[in-house]
Amino acid sequence: MAHYSPSVENLINRMASLPGIGRKSAHRLAFHILSMDKEDAKALSEAILEAHSKTIRCSCCQNFTDSDPCPICSDLKRDKTTICVVESPRDVATFERTHEYRGLYHVLHGVYNPIDPKAMERVTLKQLFARLSEDSSINEVIVATNQSTEGNATALYISRLLKDTGIKVTRLASGLPMGSDIEYVDDLTLSNALRGRIQI
Repeated sequence: MAHYSPSVENLINRMASLPGIGRKSAHRLAFHILSMDKEDAKALSEAILEAHSKTIRCSCCQNFTDSDPCPICSDLKRDKTTICVVESPRDVATFERTHEYRGLYHVLHGVYNPIDPKAMERVTLKQLFARLSEDSSINEVIVATNQSTEGNATALYISRLLKDTGIKVTRLASGLPMGSDIEYVDDLTLSNALRGRIQI
């Protein structure tokens, strides 16, 4: 077993605490950082600190931003009647890359999970419902949470609470991914594809 100095071990542990980073990847990242020259290492640490200190949540959509309101919420060309509800700020970037959606967003920073009170404190459902009650121009909420048990529960919860408001609640279609072979598709995906079929 390799033994490292406390400072190196601490760096490896910090890397390993990041999501999606296992112990081997943490080793690789840590030693890559150690092999950087001092100026690059300093620039990296300063970039992390700057992003952490300057990034705030948009008071409107809860997305990460350097300005409030964020550039999307303050863009006069966006469709103000539609809100796309997503789980994380990464999802906003994913939608924006498609150049298909021109409405507004609301970032939940999690999913509906009533059995975990601490997790529910972080989810911005209260802010979403307050926003909808204050802005009568919004007529559609697109629930774009992940196709998981928690994501579906979140979509159902939002739909139930907005049932009598006159706001249309829609869910992203789910089904067969492009280029897939039906033979290898799981039963749930195939069932969703059948239910969500469209006329051509």
